[in-house]
Amino acid sequence: MTTTTATEAIPPSASPASPDALPGSLTSDLVARLTAAVSPASGDPVTTLAPFNGAPVAELPQCTEDDVQAAARRARSAQAKWARRPLRERAAVFLALHDLVLDNQDTLMDLVQAENGKARRDAFLEVADIAVTCRYYARTAPSALAPKTRTGLIPGVTSVRELRHPKGLVTVVSPWNYPLSLAAGDSIPALLAGNAVIQKPDNQTALTALYARELAVRAGLPEDLWQIVLGRGSRIGTPMLDVADYVMFTGSTASGRRIAAQCGERLVDCSMELGGKNAMIVMDDADLDRTVEGAVRACFSSSGQLCISIERMYVADAIWDRFVPRFVQAVEAMVMAPAYDFGAQMGTLTSTEQLEVVTSHVEDAVERGATVLTGGRPRPDLGPYFFEPTVLTDVSDAMTCFAEETFGPVVSLYRYNDLEEAIGWANDTEYGLNASVWSGDPARGREVAARLKAGTVNLNEAYAAAWGSIDAPMGGMGSSGIGRRHGVGGITKYTEVQTVAHQRFMNLAPLPGVLDDEGLARLLTTSLRLLKRIGWR
Repeated sequence: MTTTTATEAIPPSASPASPDALPGSLTSDLVARLTAAVSPASGDPVTTLAPFNGAPVAELPQCTEDDVQAAARRARSAQAKWARRPLRERAAVFLALHDLVLDNQDTLMDLVQAENGKARRDAFLEVADIAVTCRYYARTAPSALAPKTRTGLIPGVTSVRELRHPKGLVTVVSPWNYPLSLAAGDSIPALLAGNAVIQKPDNQTALTALYARELAVRAGLPEDLWQIVLGRGSRIGTPMLDVADYVMFTGSTASGRRIAAQCGERLVDCSMELGGKNAMIVMDDADLDRTVEGAVRACFSSSGQLCISIERMYVADAIWDRFVPRFVQAVEAMVMAPAYDFGAQMGTLTSTEQLEVVTSHVEDAVERGATVLTGGRPRPDLGPYFFEPTVLTDVSDAMTCFAEETFGPVVSLYRYNDLEEAIGWANDTEYGLNASVWSGDPARGREVAARLKAGTVNLNEAYAAAWGSIDAPMGGMGSSGIGRRHGVGGITKYTEVQTVAHQRFMNLAPLPGVLDDEGLARLLTTSLRLLKRIGWR
């Protein structure tokens, strides 16, 4: 086995934080204000720690089942009034939120980093993502949700309108890995559609969600409309589902299966983004410089704690010997540090649990014969949960990391001789969330992309092209989830669709003394033939 390590030098701009350091904007007054906004909670509080250094961040109140039900009642009361407001007035709130998010980006990035531990550049992408989400849905919701005229049964006689009504109360369960994008990003279209939201963010990143809600209230959102409750899923998860008219969940596939079953029992609709084991195919005509840079981001953004990050990379044999050394060199050049500025390219894992998973996956692979090209070690000298960006080869199906999601800064490289072989390997998984294809021939690349079983595929980009193109749907196939976020469907899913058909002039029934059942059948037969002949839908 050959092993190299990631660059250990840390520039002054990205020096390790002192043991008790937190960003300057994270004052005790801010923390107190945000925790006070949690729906009244009667459970025992929990203390969260900063992943960079283990410093205490906040003491968070915890909710009980009764607290969840009380929050749901407040939300429903506010929703009735909110839904009656003109849609353009609701949209104006989120255009104002767009500006507040950008104006307060430093505090948002500080919170994301303090609670999650990712690099600041990755935290900024969450800020930009929410600004885009606000703008897109505020601009498109009036059209997406407006009444639509549909073709009636009888031309000129049957008039049909399609109406959309808010579901009512939407339960949003958001994870810790993207505490702003996945907390606010899923709540914004639900609220804009006229719903109330009751949300359970992960305790570890609750302050970020609470600050996003505070900004929304400052933008004009009714205070009771967006309720945030805190607590472990084992305690308040079922109560959260019991009060829901719709469920939006992002998390593990195992949890998603349980939640989907519970939703099915209540006949409540849901949308879920779950796990992934995402693949990248590097074709023999790929631009190596561009591909190397994209591959680093694809694998190590947010320390690999990204549902759509790449964990499997298939590289054409013709360019393997040129691509792999350059990729490894680029990984080794990454700056990894606990920095509350833009000096680091990668931060830390978020918790002991994530560090244990990543460490165990790498150790298992090495014990079973994998080769570590770079990385492969925890870095306690930088902070309690740091782990080097890691590149593996010689990974086989006997190893845990071969098929299971690592959710950390680890990628396995595989050499292929035949493109058909690479496509087959990429599709050989229960998951289907995201994929990446790199080729100098756009037509050839698009052809390969269309054959991959993934909800989003990026051509000559890691993940940002598909995720950031918010007008297009985003979600998973197979065990990676059901439903979609983004696009028109990302807001219409939070509505009930209703058809109102107005029958003019005559009933759809025989006319006594004029037209009996047999005569009506002959008339309709003639009409149906005529409609087909003239091309009527």
